[in-house]
Amino acid sequence: AAMAAKRGTDEMRERVVLGEFGVRNVHTTDFPGNYPGYEDAWDQRRFEEAFRVDIIREEEGTLEFDMVGIDAAIANAFRRILLAEVPTMAVEKVFVYNNTSIVQDEILAHRLGLIPIRADPRLFEYRNQGDEEGTEIDTLQFQLKIKCSRNPQAAKESSDPNELYFNHKVYSKHMTWVPLGNQTDLFPDADFRPVHDDILIALLRPGQEIDVLMHCVKGIGKDHAKFSPVATASYRLLPDITLLQPIEDEAAEMLQKCFSPGVIEIQNIKGKKVARVANARLDTFSREVFRHEGLKNLVRLARVRNHYIFSVESTGILPPDVLVSEAIKILMGKCQRFLNELDSVPME
Repeated sequence: AAMAAKRGTDEMRERVVLGEFGVRNVHTTDFPGNYPGYEDAWDQRRFEEAFRVDIIREEEGTLEFDMVGIDAAIANAFRRILLAEVPTMAVEKVFVYNNTSIVQDEILAHRLGLIPIRADPRLFEYRNQGDEEGTEIDTLQFQLKIKCSRNPQAAKESSDPNELYFNHKVYSKHMTWVPLGNQTDLFPDADFRPVHDDILIALLRPGQEIDVLMHCVKGIGKDHAKFSPVATASYRLLPDITLLQPIEDEAAEMLQKCFSPGVIEIQNIKGKKVARVANARLDTFSREVFRHEGLKNLVRLARVRNHYIFSVESTGILPPDVLVSEAIKILMGKCQRFLNELDSVPME
C-alpha cells in the first residue's frame, strides 16, 4: 500500500495525466511541506544539477530546444519575452510625398510597418518620446519611389500586365536605405534592407506613383506587433505514453493508427505482433485511443511536468538562437531590477 501511495504521489508530482474527459494534476504542487517525506524546498545546487537545455533542431529561422527542470511560470516568461519584449527595428513613421495608387496612405503605412527590416536592433538606441526628427543613433531611413509606365514594346493583343507595364508591382526590394548623418561611417559594411525582397506592397497602373520616406525605429512587441521578432514562439510539455499491458495483433495495429506516425511501432515477437512505444515525442495527443472501448484502459497518456519543448520561429531579423539568448538577458535584467528594488525598500 505504501509503494502504491508513493507511486501515486510521484505521478502527481511529475506527470500531467490526460484522461478521457479531462486533464488531471495540472496544478503545481511541489512546494515545501506539501508532501511528507519529500524535500521540496528550493535548492540552487539541486536545481543546477537537474536543469538542462538540449538543442533538438536548428534550421534557418527555426529552433527547437528542450528546457528541462523548470517551472511553468519561468517557461511562460521566456515565451512572453520572446513575443513581446525582445526589440527590433520597424517602420514607425511614413512621410507621404506622393501616392496616386489605389492603396490609401494609412493602409500603405500599415503595410510598410509590417515588413521585417534586416537591421540588428542592438546597434541602435530607443528614440526619445516627442522626438520627431530622429538621429543616426536611433533611426533608419528608407525611401520608396516608384512610378508605373506603359511598355511601348508590348504586343498589341497582349493582356498580361507583366508585359504591358513597367513597375506595376511594388515590392519590398524597391525600398532603399538612405543613410542619416554619419551612418555610412558608423556602418561601413551594413546592408540594411527588408528581410524578404518579394513582399508585395501595392499594384500600380500607368501614371500612378508612390513616393514615400520611412523612419524605422527600435521598439518592442508590447507596443505594437510589428516589433515582435518571432513569427511564433510556443512550448509544449513532453508527451509520455505508457502501455499498461501487452497489446498484440489486431489490437496493436489499431493502437498504432490511434497515434501520430512514428509513435507506436509493431515488433514481431515469436510470431506475434506486439506494440511498443517508439517515440512519444512525436504525438499530438488527439486522444483517439479513448474512442476504442478495448484500448482506452490499456494506455496511460501523460505529459512530463517539467520538460518543455520550445519552438521559436524567427521573422528573419535575428537568428532564433540569438533571440533566445537576448530573452535570457532580458529576464536576468528583470530579476536584477527586482532585487535592487528589494534592497532599496527599507524593511518595516
